[in-house]
Amino acid sequence: MQRTGIAKLPLHDGKAPRWLVVRMRKLAKEIVTITVDEYGAGEFLRRLSDPFWFQALGCVLGYDWHSSGVTTVVTGVLKQAVVPEEHGVAVCGGKGKFSRQAPLEIGSVGKKFGFSDDKIGDLQYASRMSAKVDNVAIQAGYQLYHHTFFVDRDGRWAVIQQGMCPQDRTARRYHWFSEHVSSFVVEPHNAIVGDAKRQIAMDMTARESEGCRKASVDLVREPPKKLMRLMMSIRPAFQKSLEDWLPEMAKTPWADYQLDVLSMPANINWKALQEVYEFQPRNYEELIGFKGVGAATVRGLALIAELIYGEKPSWKDPVKYSFAYGGKDGVPYPVDIKAMDESIQILREAVERLKLGDKEKLNALNRLRVFIPSTRQ
Repeated sequence: MQRTGIAKLPLHDGKAPRWLVVRMRKLAKEIVTITVDEYGAGEFLRRLSDPFWFQALGCVLGYDWHSSGVTTVVTGVLKQAVVPEEHGVAVCGGKGKFSRQAPLEIGSVGKKFGFSDDKIGDLQYASRMSAKVDNVAIQAGYQLYHHTFFVDRDGRWAVIQQGMCPQDRTARRYHWFSEHVSSFVVEPHNAIVGDAKRQIAMDMTARESEGCRKASVDLVREPPKKLMRLMMSIRPAFQKSLEDWLPEMAKTPWADYQLDVLSMPANINWKALQEVYEFQPRNYEELIGFKGVGAATVRGLALIAELIYGEKPSWKDPVKYSFAYGGKDGVPYPVDIKAMDESIQILREAVERLKLGDKEKLNALNRLRVFIPSTRQ
């Protein structure tokens, strides 16, 4: 993983007002156009995968400086502002039910970009696996509810997705970039940012979890009946959590999120494990990518691997911010509509100059520096 840190992403009610969204969309289009024209689509995707740049973009567009809505609203605005034919980049998926449309939208965009069926399949797989990994391989109390997939004409992709923990009303955002992903299951993220860093969280993507990953694969290649006996042998009567197994957990304040996240699962999808056994996965990626293998199964396998075979997973939580025009909630101050409209016009003029090959190109770009916010940690 390239970067980790903490950024506050509390869950806020309500939605962005239309007058702000309209301006966000216009401003976003000019920013994307300049970025792509000057640096290329690949660089735009790389910047999206940088949580600092993405957070600053949300602030420049006038949205909340610290809420979970930065993710959903900014990616939604980008989906409206980015034009595949013009920018060479497409935005798929979104929040809630729209996240499930990502595979179909990737297929449609892939045909528009002239990708082969195999390439489209690879992109759809990347979309599915990035979501599966963040839902089941990293367990800290968050369930994904937002998934946005960005892809350019050259087949490079980026993912920005977000999970929610209703118990403490916090969110966690996950950033991926294809050029930094050598394995979907070994530290594939560009960054993970969120409000709360858990003292204990299961991270099966950590490099130190390699032994546990291999042991989990070995376990599912055994007959499910044997696996069931192993699980029953280590589940004491009325066992509810890992507190009896991990001494350091006795000192952990668990009130901030659900304890069940780290409990030995009461119900395992044995039908899915029977199918996995018949399939005989070659590696951990094939195991968690199998339909029906969810968080409970992954957690159960990891606990057996640790308690019986001594192959422990990482229990370290793998989990950095700015403003230009104000925020919709008036924090740190109300949005300055006049300044925002003037900025849109200046950016639009700069884009037109770039398209015309004006000799004042560099001067036009230099004028933009005034509107680039400094990032504060």
